[in-house]
Amino acid sequence: MKYLIGTRGSQLSIAQTKWIVEELKKKNPENEYEIKTITTKGDTDARPLFTINQKGIFEKEIDKAVADNQVDFAVHSLKDVPSILPDELILGCVPPRESFNDIFISKNGDTLETIPEGALIGTSSLRRAVQVSRKRHDLKVKTIRGNIETRIKKVHDGIFDGIILAQAGINRLGVNVKHTQLPVVDFPPSPGQGALGIVCRKNDKDTMSMLQKIQDSNSRIEVESERAVSEFVESGCRFPVGAFAIVNGNSLDLTVIAYSIDGKKALIVKKSGSKSEPYKLGKDAADELQQKGVNDLAKDWRIKLEEWNKI
Repeated sequence: MKYLIGTRGSQLSIAQTKWIVEELKKKNPENEYEIKTITTKGDTDARPLFTINQKGIFEKEIDKAVADNQVDFAVHSLKDVPSILPDELILGCVPPRESFNDIFISKNGDTLETIPEGALIGTSSLRRAVQVSRKRHDLKVKTIRGNIETRIKKVHDGIFDGIILAQAGINRLGVNVKHTQLPVVDFPPSPGQGALGIVCRKNDKDTMSMLQKIQDSNSRIEVESERAVSEFVESGCRFPVGAFAIVNGNSLDLTVIAYSIDGKKALIVKKSGSKSEPYKLGKDAADELQQKGVNDLAKDWRIKLEEWNKI
């Protein structure tokens, strides 16, 4: 049996998809796999991500190819996959998750704590930008786009004094660069960060069965809880919410943090429950966030972003 796999054409996307192929071949040595790269809106639109008022900018075209039977399944960074998919599609597999924390890379080996006042820090994420401002209000933060190698080069070339990236991308690409880990208590990641999500057609039972041979149950449980938060709280590129869940035995611990636009306020929710009910735990956390006023924070972000877009 031959399978056609859809993914973005970035180096990281290709590396991730090749890893998936290797894992699938271990379980299904008789199958063949071919990678088809598909260009998405996020690949062609060079604007800062928070100015693009559209969900799924890195996956919509690829998932459409799955729905239209042009490819059999798609490999995504799970944080790019909307919490609600089109009716005909399903998140068929979540393989073992990589580290979900962020890292800091600087030209001179400084940490975020030791880098000089006024240093220019690059990130494409509003979440990371506001987290930096909470930790070091004396630093300047500017939007940076491009693949991982391009961003690192901009640090080495002195365009930026430092950048923040996801640990998972560095690990999957095998990039050997000096960095320091950022603590998740100060830099909680995006829901699903560090995990891959494989999307397939809901009615394609054979493909789904094949994919689930490489699923990691704990990784699936953790991201289901985090994604439930995103389903009930408006979050993403235009409103920064950090969330991470960790399986501990038969229980599941979930931490969610939402930020005000000036970084001065943070709504923190910590929940624990049975790992058999990850969706419920995420919904309960979202309910508590709403009771604490998260919708007001989201509204403030929308208003400010609209002002920025008009400048």
